[in-house]
Amino acid sequence: MAGVVAAPLTWVLVSLGQGGSTRTVAGWVEARTFDTVDLIEPAAYLAVAGILLGLLGTLRWSPVGPVVAGLLLIAPYGGMFADPLAVRDAVPDTWKILGDPIPLRLPLDNGTLLLIGALLVMAAFSAQRWRRWPVPAPAPAPEPLVEEPADAPTLESPPVIPDPVPAGSMSSTSTDSTKRNGDSPWNTPPSRAGSEKPES
Repeated sequence: MAGVVAAPLTWVLVSLGQGGSTRTVAGWVEARTFDTVDLIEPAAYLAVAGILLGLLGTLRWSPVGPVVAGLLLIAPYGGMFADPLAVRDAVPDTWKILGDPIPLRLPLDNGTLLLIGALLVMAAFSAQRWRRWPVPAPAPAPEPLVEEPADAPTLESPPVIPDPVPAGSMSSTSTDSTKRNGDSPWNTPPSRAGSEKPES
């Protein structure tokens, strides 16, 4: 369907662009003066035709579209080898759009239809065009971060090992405190005040 629509549309756009450009340049040569603004309209027609052909020939659609469009554009020029006068008479040359004539015979006479048709047909036979894009491998999932405790030893800060406490240090400490008080650890502890009654 795309090729059936694109082929005649391309023919009309190329005819408008080439016809307008030819008339504009011929007028400049005859008047020996020019105004490049006159080229904007035919250039726009040719640019739209180029974009249409580019989309049809490069996008990864079905190859049937470019092949059909190419063959439809090649067929009129191929008929010129059999009966050129009959083919030219079959192509209308009196159509107009916005007051501008559409010289449909111009791309036929100068071979533009054959050129465009051959390009579309060859674009359909490009094997690289119909290959699928390589699918990138999925990125590996990041490993979960494990939070270490604040006092955990690290390579930068070596672990702090407390000094061992020598055996009997607690007893020596208590003995020293007893000596400071002036008593012997083997003395009889003093009796509580008022605990003994006076003898009668």
